[in-house]
Amino acid sequence: MSVILQIETATTVCSVALAKDGNVLAVKEMNERNVHAEKITLFIQDVLQQAKHTLADIAAVAVSKGPGSYTGLRIGVSAAKGLCFALDKPLIAINTLDAMAAGALVFNDQFSADAILCPMIDARRMEVYTALYDSDALPVKPTSAKIIDENSFADVRDHQLVIFGDGALKCKDVLINHNVLWLSDFENSATQLTAIALQKYQNGAFEDIAYFEPYYLKEFITTAR
Repeated sequence: MSVILQIETATTVCSVALAKDGNVLAVKEMNERNVHAEKITLFIQDVLQQAKHTLADIAAVAVSKGPGSYTGLRIGVSAAKGLCFALDKPLIAINTLDAMAAGALVFNDQFSADAILCPMIDARRMEVYTALYDSDALPVKPTSAKIIDENSFADVRDHQLVIFGDGALKCKDVLINHNVLWLSDFENSATQLTAIALQKYQNGAFEDIAYFEPYYLKEFITTAR
């Protein structure tokens, strides 16, 4: 039996889920800016209570490692590491864009068989964190920070481009020369970590809890007031 606690805080969504053997038992989430620190512990308690489990039942903790919001990632990873230290349980880290691509598969009746999945996480101005995946959510191009213009993704213009995530909206008026499907109903969720978390658990792909850090991709930049 593998009961995995899953934490997603890479964007404005604060989400916690509990899954057993690849099936989601409970989820609690809120899409609201700057609530992660306030809500994360309560959400963990809520999903355990909903699923009638305790912390002692957890086999591992999975966390969305980034890229994404610097503050959100710090909070999520800190919570995950704290639980792993206290419970002596392994830590599973999952690339946020990988989890998003896996989550987008629930919309696969809307996109073509040769579609290219393009999750986007909002960065600064016209920049996004993104990667490309095939229609089975297998990686095509690695994670990068990309400034979006009309020439972006020109090398996959022959494919339907499925774009989703909180960085997608600001690209709508730019990528007008592409065959694009916009998944406007998509939101990040800890449930999207489920399949990858189970696979990593079964393969023993765990992190060194003491030294693990979020995947920021870029340096944190403070803005002068």
